[in-house]
Parts: sequence; C-alpha cells; structure tokens
Amino acid sequence: MKLRHLLASSMIMLSTAVWADPTYRLFASNERDNTVSVIDTRTGEVEATIDIGQRPRGIGLSPDQSTLYVAISDDNAIATVDVKTLEVGPRLVSGDDPEAFDVAPNGNIYLSNEDDATASVIDVVNNEIIAIIPVGIEPEGVAVSPDGSIAAVTSESSNMVHIIETEGHTVIANILVGARPRGLAFNSDGSLLYSTSEISNEVQIIDTSSYSIIKRVSLDSIENSRPMEIAVSPDDNIIYVTTGRGNSVAVMDANTLDLLDNIPVGNRVWGLTLSRDGSTLYTANGVSGTVSVVDTQARKELKQIEVGAFPWGVTLDD
Repeated sequence: MKLRHLLASSMIMLSTAVWADPTYRLFASNERDNTVSVIDTRTGEVEATIDIGQRPRGIGLSPDQSTLYVAISDDNAIATVDVKTLEVGPRLVSGDDPEAFDVAPNGNIYLSNEDDATASVIDVVNNEIIAIIPVGIEPEGVAVSPDGSIAAVTSESSNMVHIIETEGHTVIANILVGARPRGLAFNSDGSLLYSTSEISNEVQIIDTSSYSIIKRVSLDSIENSRPMEIAVSPDDNIIYVTTGRGNSVAVMDANTLDLLDNIPVGNRVWGLTLSRDGSTLYTANGVSGTVSVVDTQARKELKQIEVGAFPWGVTLDD
C-alpha cells in the first residue's frame, strides 16, 4: 500500500504538470439523441451540441484534460473530441457495448463491456485493446485508483465488485456487495473504495488493503432511492451519491456513511461530477433532460440547464 501511494503522488504530479489551461466546459452525454451538450460553466449556457454517435453513455477526459472520451455503446466504439476546438476526432476500438469507463494516469482506458461480461483495456496511443478481462455478468461501473495500480468494476447481475491488478490485468479479488451494484469511486489516496448498490439501496466502503467491506449503509430514508453514481469531495470528508428515481443527491459522511443532507435535483438523476475545488456539483438528470448545478456549501440546487434527450453522464474541464 505505501509503495502504491508513493507511486500515486508521483504520477499525479506528472499528470497535473501538463494540464492545459481549462476551458471551463461541462460535457453531458445525451443517450437518446446521440449528442454531447457543451456547457460554459461561467455563463451556465449551452454553447454547442456535438453529434457524437449512437447511444452515448460513459464520458471522461484524458489525464491532461485535452481530449474528451465518450462511450458510444451502439457503435461499439469510444468517440474522441478535442476539448478546446470541439472537433470530433478518430474513434477508438472498445469491444462490444462499451458503457462506463475510467481513464488511468498513464492514459489507458478501462471500460465495461456489458454484453460480454468483460472489462477491456484500451491503449489510446496505439488505438488497440491490450487486455480483455472476464468479470461478472453485466459489468457497469469502473474506477481506477489514483496511482493506477488497480481498477475496480461492478457487475450488476453477479452483485460483485471485481478488483483488477493493472500490471498483469488480472482479477485479484471478487467482493460480494448489495444487489445490482452500479457506481464506484476511490478516495484521494486509494485506500478506500466506495460502491453503490441500486436494488438493495446501499452504499458500501471497501478497504483496499484487505479488499473487504468495512461499512455499509442503506438509504431507506430517501423515498424511491436507487443509488447510482458517487463523487468524493477533494478533502475526502464527504461523498455525494445520485439516487436515480429518488431525484436527489445524498450527501454522506465519507467515514461513517451518515446521511448529512439530501438535495433535490432533476428527475432520474444519474451521472455527476464535482468541480476541482469541490464547490460545485453537476448532475445528469435523465428524465428531466437537464443538468443540475448544485452549490455544495449551501447544499442547494442553483439551477437546471436544458440539454439533450436523457443525459447519462457529465464531466468537467476546470
């Protein structure tokens, strides 16, 4: 663990040193109209809509923030977009039905292939799949640790979180969690992994030194809650969890999982992302067709921005 965290520090310093000037653009993938909405977060206005491909879902940025990646599930590819010019670039190979993904510090993409019960690893530089890793049935959420040494994948029908050692691309642990696990997020040093389970309505904390669940809490106090995605505050003290049909974001203590607040947002809230300083949270509200802007200090939704049909994920260049 200590070596892994030392590597984390050096790799993060390397990647932050080459960040381009931010565009302050928020990108939302719109699953049902095959577009990405581009929002200027300084004005709160949609400045562009990009035709991206069939059924865009997972969305994220390269380590240097210069390239946007979008999983276009029905095209079996990852679309690329220049963050500054908004020009659509070459597609990356992905295997069948790419859904969620995360980008490792070295630039490789780890993604879930829902139909194949596998996770794929894409070498972005050479545009090739360098590993196909069998996991559970219907893989969904993906997260790579800050140092890039492990990746985690949820499998919805197997009710597991799979831990993949990235050097050899092998599964080193299978952790049984609540029914229909969805989202994943690491804390800043990779010592803790948070996961959500939609049907059992739970949030879990996994200790990455033992690969065991050390805390699990139900969100039964939130009406219609179906926990989905997770974001961790920059100071590691708070986690934010979208509740799906609960139409809200749960604010939880990152150590105890105590529910601190519940912020109403749009309908069928799915993806979320935090600003770099943690002051602003953005959510993708599928049924509402909007992105919510949330003040995390006031714990209040400030506004909703209309985007495309059924927004699925959001990511921010700031």
